[in-house]
Amino acid sequence: MADVFRFAMWLTRDRTVAEDLTQETFEQALKSFRSYELGTNCKAWLIKILYHQNGKRLRKMNRLRLVEDLEEMIAETVAFVPSVPQRITETEVLDALRIVPKQYSQIVVLADVEDFSYKEIARILGIPMGTVMSRLHRGRKLLRVELAAYARGFGFEERKKVGERK
Repeated sequence: MADVFRFAMWLTRDRTVAEDLTQETFEQALKSFRSYELGTNCKAWLIKILYHQNGKRLRKMNRLRLVEDLEEMIAETVAFVPSVPQRITETEVLDALRIVPKQYSQIVVLADVEDFSYKEIARILGIPMGTVMSRLHRGRKLLRVELAAYARGFGFEERKKVGERK
């Protein structure tokens, strides 16, 4: 086991990943013990299994590539989250909602006005629940920015948080 772990450490350079890989190797060795030929090098057989398990792990990691998302680009352009003044009317909120892109505003309305859960919104719109959560976060952020800009137009000042730069 020490030799298998040492080779796993050399392959992964990460102790926790090497421990998991070693455990997966021995699990796979137990499952396929009938394929082991007596008289052959057991250590070499285990290292071969380890090598194949590591290959599976790497292929799985490559399938989980992150793709560039236009929503991320929009979120990056909103650098500051201003506080929303307390004296904003429903009309002002609706006007601000009309400015926020539809893909975000519809989720904000479904979640915050209609009180649907993330799961229900995902089912209604036919999108993954993770997308619902990220769009809701970004939609609320964009709405706060619009409402703060609207309030500044009426002379309300933003309050700076302690340690925050303008």
